[in-house]
Amino acid sequence: MTDEGFEAALPRPVEGRSEDAPGPAGRGEQGHAPEGRADAEPRYAGFGPSVVALGGGHGLYASLSALRMVTDRLTAVVTVADDGGSSGRLRRELGVLPPGDLRMALAALCGDDEWGSTWSEVVQHRFRSEGDLHGHAVGNLLIVALWELLGDPVAGLDWVGRLLGAHGRVLPMASVPLDIVAEVELDGVISTVRGQVACALTPGRVQAISLVPVDPPARPEAVAAVLEADWVVFGPGSWFTSVLPHLKVPELARALHATRARRLVTLNLAPQPGETDDFSPQQHLEVLRQHAPDLAIDVVLADTGVVDDPDALEKAAAALGARLVMADVAAADGSPRHDPRRLASVLDEIFLSKR
Repeated sequence: MTDEGFEAALPRPVEGRSEDAPGPAGRGEQGHAPEGRADAEPRYAGFGPSVVALGGGHGLYASLSALRMVTDRLTAVVTVADDGGSSGRLRRELGVLPPGDLRMALAALCGDDEWGSTWSEVVQHRFRSEGDLHGHAVGNLLIVALWELLGDPVAGLDWVGRLLGAHGRVLPMASVPLDIVAEVELDGVISTVRGQVACALTPGRVQAISLVPVDPPARPEAVAAVLEADWVVFGPGSWFTSVLPHLKVPELARALHATRARRLVTLNLAPQPGETDDFSPQQHLEVLRQHAPDLAIDVVLADTGVVDDPDALEKAAAALGARLVMADVAAADGSPRHDPRRLASVLDEIFLSKR
């Protein structure tokens, strides 16, 4: 089908619907709101800085939910190394990029009107059955179907974004599916494991990661977005399997070093079980420096409530060339998730300061 045919087939949002009119009762699976979901549209319609957010999974979802309240010029560059669940099955059966993290990023960029709320819920819905569809997310199947029809992962994601009315663009970081290889230390013994699921579940502490293939082709659209950005945001998210892999794609890593964009790191609110057990905030920065020793960072953002040693964290940030910003960005209920409104407010101030 031609692009014109696809465009004609796309349904249109309901005209005249109030932004605060009630939509579906819930979001995500079984009517529950996904963590980090924002409840407001971008503050700037077509304005704001050009921002590229790097990551995957729930961490990137939280980042995008906040960033879309700050700017409409937003691009997510997403890891493509997932090998578990619905994504892993589709990857193995069809040889495609794992779609799950890409789907979550698109859902995070949906608007909060009836159209966006409905489609966010639809693409996040997972089938429950006794058959082969069990566990598959609707959005994963939609994305893969468009990839088969169009023959181009980026074109397929752009079409899904148009259908959802996404406030931004979602891109894979590489053109091929990747495997993460991790060196894991336990009781003084180093073992090597392969695969994102294995990295997360193998007992011990991850020491370093690499990718297979070792020199994967970056998506040119992702490279261009990084080079043209005003800001590049790393994290929050699974440090070894969602954030650091971008630095292991050579062409993308070169762009991250060469860009004139300011670089910001949003630190996690808690260690990631199986990856960064017992890590302090400053240890996250030390690991980033180990994997990209020449990468200068401009700003490190941390939640005030999770920093036990501000001086040590400030020193770790300074080692990267960054200033430390500490603010209340966690959810008020005490759970280890970022509040999108709080995070958006702080990011807005940082972007406006241009420091």
